[in-house]
Amino acid sequence: MSKEIKTIAFDADDTLWNNEIYYQETEHAFCELLSDYLPKEEVSKVLFATEMRNLERYGFGAKSFLLSLLETGAQITGSNMNNVLMYRILDLGHNLIDKPITLLDGVEDTLKQLHGSYQLVLATKGDLLDQERKLKNSNLGEYFHHVEVMSDKQIKDYDSLIGKLSCSTDQFLMVGNSVKSDIIPVLELGGSALHIPFHVTWAHEVVEENLTYEKYRKLGNIREVLDYLK
Repeated sequence: MSKEIKTIAFDADDTLWNNEIYYQETEHAFCELLSDYLPKEEVSKVLFATEMRNLERYGFGAKSFLLSLLETGAQITGSNMNNVLMYRILDLGHNLIDKPITLLDGVEDTLKQLHGSYQLVLATKGDLLDQERKLKNSNLGEYFHHVEVMSDKQIKDYDSLIGKLSCSTDQFLMVGNSVKSDIIPVLELGGSALHIPFHVTWAHEVVEENLTYEKYRKLGNIREVLDYLK
C-alpha cells in the first residue's frame, strides 16, 4: 500500500517538536499558584473543564490555554483575583508561548530524506500565529510544500486539505502522535496513517488505541516512516 503514497502530512506538536510537556509544566505551576485556594488536583480539574467549555469559543493553542488559565483563576479566587495574581498568570502564559522549539529525535533527517520524493505537508491545529512562529523557529519550513493550520482535525478538515493538495485519499499518508486527531479521521476517509506515540498526551486527545485498519501502523520513532515507505 505504501507504494501508492504521493503526499505525506506531518502533525507538528509532539510529532516534530516538544509541546505537551511545556503545557503540563505550565499547568503544574498554575496549580501551585492557586494551591492556597484549592488542592492542586482540584485546580487541574477546574482548569480542564474550563478548557473544554472554551474550545468552541477560542479553539486550540497557547492563547486559548492562557485565556482558560485566567478564567479559571478568576473562578477559583473570586474577589481575591488581584492585579498581582493576574499578572503572574499572564507570565505563565507568555512563558509558554515563548518556549524554544526542540526537535524530536530523527525529525530533520527524516524530512530531508523524504523531501523531493514526496509532497510534504505540515498539517497542524491551533492558533495560526503561534504555529507559524513555531515553524519559523524550527527551521523546517523549507521541507514543506504546503502548510495547513486547522481550527480542528475532523474528517471534514482532512477532506478539505486533501482537496487542496490535488491528491486522492489513496495517495495521502498522515503521520502524527494523536490517535484522535491525526489518525482516526484520516483512516475513516480511506487514507493511510502512521501513529508515533509521544510519552505524554493531553487528556482531551486520549482515546482507545485498538485500531484494526489495514492502512494503519504504529511506529516507535519518526525514522521508521522511511522503512514503511520502502
